[in-house]
Amino acid sequence: MEFPDRVYTQEEVEKARALIQKGYMHTLKIQGSPQFKDKMEQVLKLIKTAGYYDFLRMYIREIIEIEGFSQLHEADAVIWANMSMLTDLVDAASYTVQKTQQMKDYLEGNLYYGTGEKTALEKRLEFIKTLMGKSKSVEIQKKCEELLKEWDDAKIQFL
Repeated sequence: MEFPDRVYTQEEVEKARALIQKGYMHTLKIQGSPQFKDKMEQVLKLIKTAGYYDFLRMYIREIIEIEGFSQLHEADAVIWANMSMLTDLVDAASYTVQKTQQMKDYLEGNLYYGTGEKTALEKRLEFIKTLMGKSKSVEIQKKCEELLKEWDDAKIQFL
């Protein structure tokens, strides 16, 4: 069985869900400028370091550079991302994991936007903590610490 081109109708969502439950993983594609691809490779390296790469490949088939706002495009299992999102690679990696969790929630029929974003934010924070523990880079660990403090300061607004 092949992953559906779109995951919009109930039938397409059910097919995608069934494939993922059987262990299906996308061959992740990155589409954009050479600079975008280079930065995304660095983001993916952080995601791999934390052990979340297979999670990403289960739910996201492609990451595409766009000029507008970075966001999840559920119907295509794609993350649209802009270059400014990639200014902070650790934050970009955590954002990518957050959007992956939202795609998972979408496919599982769970609320994935509005108040449903709480689960995705929790996954983002879990990722940052995991990366901080697994990375050997002092610079990455420090950035994780800073992000966790920022999120802790803002947590009341989001959770």
